[in-house]
Amino acid sequence: MKRILKWLFIIGGVLVVLIVAAVIIIPQVIDVHKYKPMIEQKVEAATGRSFRFGDEMDISVFPWVGVKLTDLHLGNPAGYSAKDMVSVKNFEVRLKVMPLLSKRIEVKTFVLDSPEIYLEKLKNGTANWQGIGRTQDKKEVKESREKSSSDQGLPIEDLMVGNFSITNGQLIYIDQGTDLKKEIKDLELNLKNLSLENPVGILLRARIDGKPVSLEGTFGPIGKEPGKGTVALDFVLKALEELEVRFVGKLMDPMVNPTIDMALEISSFSPRTLFAALSQPFPVKTKDPSVLDAVSLKTRVNGTPDNLSLTGGVFQLDDSKLIFSGLAKEFSKPNLAFDLQLDGIDLDRYLPEPAATKESPPSGETTAKKADPAKKKTDYGPLRKLVLDGKFKAGNVTAHGATVENVVVHVLAKNGIITMDPLGLNLYQGKIASTVELNVQKNDPRTKLTLNAAGIQAGPLMKDALQKEIIEGTLKADIGLSMAGETPDMIKQTLTGQGDISFTDGAIVGIDLAGMVRNVTSKLGMGEKPAEKPRTDFAELKIPFTAKDGLVETKGTSLMSPLIRMLVTGNVNLVKELLDLRVEPKFVTTLKGQGDTQERSGLMVPVLITGAFSSPKIRPDLKGMIGGGGIPDVEGLKKQVLGTTGDQKQNIESVKEDVQKKIKGLLPGFIK
Repeated sequence: MKRILKWLFIIGGVLVVLIVAAVIIIPQVIDVHKYKPMIEQKVEAATGRSFRFGDEMDISVFPWVGVKLTDLHLGNPAGYSAKDMVSVKNFEVRLKVMPLLSKRIEVKTFVLDSPEIYLEKLKNGTANWQGIGRTQDKKEVKESREKSSSDQGLPIEDLMVGNFSITNGQLIYIDQGTDLKKEIKDLELNLKNLSLENPVGILLRARIDGKPVSLEGTFGPIGKEPGKGTVALDFVLKALEELEVRFVGKLMDPMVNPTIDMALEISSFSPRTLFAALSQPFPVKTKDPSVLDAVSLKTRVNGTPDNLSLTGGVFQLDDSKLIFSGLAKEFSKPNLAFDLQLDGIDLDRYLPEPAATKESPPSGETTAKKADPAKKKTDYGPLRKLVLDGKFKAGNVTAHGATVENVVVHVLAKNGIITMDPLGLNLYQGKIASTVELNVQKNDPRTKLTLNAAGIQAGPLMKDALQKEIIEGTLKADIGLSMAGETPDMIKQTLTGQGDISFTDGAIVGIDLAGMVRNVTSKLGMGEKPAEKPRTDFAELKIPFTAKDGLVETKGTSLMSPLIRMLVTGNVNLVKELLDLRVEPKFVTTLKGQGDTQERSGLMVPVLITGAFSSPKIRPDLKGMIGGGGIPDVEGLKKQVLGTTGDQKQNIESVKEDVQKKIKGLLPGFIK
């Protein structure tokens, strides 16, 4: 038995010596260069492209299986600019032999030196990367998918790579159809501690069109079953020496049931500087050239492909801060929710400069107006499916010169009905509370609007928002309207509702009721037009109205102020853009205005306002002025204006001088 064992050990030792001698001696005595043509032919057959590599070759077998090749070239098909699609200056890989027996891969070195990849698309759309290798038929593709789906884990137990690097890489992409060219140079990729059980360090650097880009961080471990389990991420992306993005978190079961939990942070950067670094013009022209100079973002992303949420969000735009959170699910609808809180923003700074007004054509010349193309009907299908619950708050917002404060909006959408309730804000010392409902269940949308306003200073609002002086005073409003359609014409034709609008302690700017009477007397040779800016001061202006199918009617619009009263009746046709109003002013003997309900006698000069919006006609109603009793004489005018009763005499003494001045100004020639 001992002799048998002895001979077994001797034979085994001899075999080991022979194997070691073979792996050491064979590479030295066998000419591997004679296999070079065969290798090139095999690669050409597999890729369908020309392939060649240099004569400088190095092959080792033990203890490291190693291959070193130089000057590799994979050719381009005919018709492309470059001769080679891929070229590599040096390629080297070395791995241990013995661990392979236990399905463990230990790589000492994997190096690609100076790889160059040239991708090109011709004008006809064909690209040089198409058609590489043998095309699989449908049966083979199906079998391959079934096999990959049935595979469990990797066919190896462990992986360790000492040095994995790509140095001095270059990639060029050209699209001849669009004259687009992109170039990546100085590409460096280093992987540290590449294995299945430990985090992998990644360092990637390159210059894209001459601009520096880098990605650095750790990834993993990926485990023995890639795509399953938890994979940690911690990366910092830097670009153009201006932009820095960091994302830290983890991916759970990325290939089975992907779930993400990631913190995203974009450090403050200047979009203007970023575009300048790209040698690109800034795409937005803003009124204030200093805006869009500081932008940052911070948030946490959680969820799955079917349910994604954003929490702890902070978005900084210049000196404005937005705190936000959001949720998105059921993406086929989608089902969305958000909560936005903005401290404040001046939107006027971000708007473009107003376009220059085009000069009108010289008198007698007309410009042919092209017929407007038929407007495509809006598809409200997406809005009918939308589910939304959103809240928005803002400390202050400035737009078109007007500033609003304490904005609160809650918007809901479901089954084609979108509501904003509440919609509230403060502006110009007052408040607005409103509700809006948009119903798109049918092809023509229907809108309902309620608005309650109180304490708003109308004068400053008009000046800031419209750059015009129209009316002054404290505004109060209670309005309810409904309308249908999406075009202005449809809305005007269906506008229906009612409301009450009132102004106190203000003025109508641009209309002088007293001046209207002066114009009447001027035409009779009894006065002159005043030179001051037209305005009618008042203590109270009430505008009650009703609307039906675009016809707005008022039966009791009234104005009260010292020495003057006014009643407006009639209608405004929004569809035909026509006015039909009658203004009845009275000049009375009292300084009372707001809250005065007593019937007053006075001189009434009715005025008719008729015609189109663009060119209304304003003229005295002579018939109403005569009133069937004829124009009164001087004494009659005095009685109508000054009155004769005992209580009116008390008023005469207090307002005598003012009344006489008013009458003299209104009726020069009648009163001396």
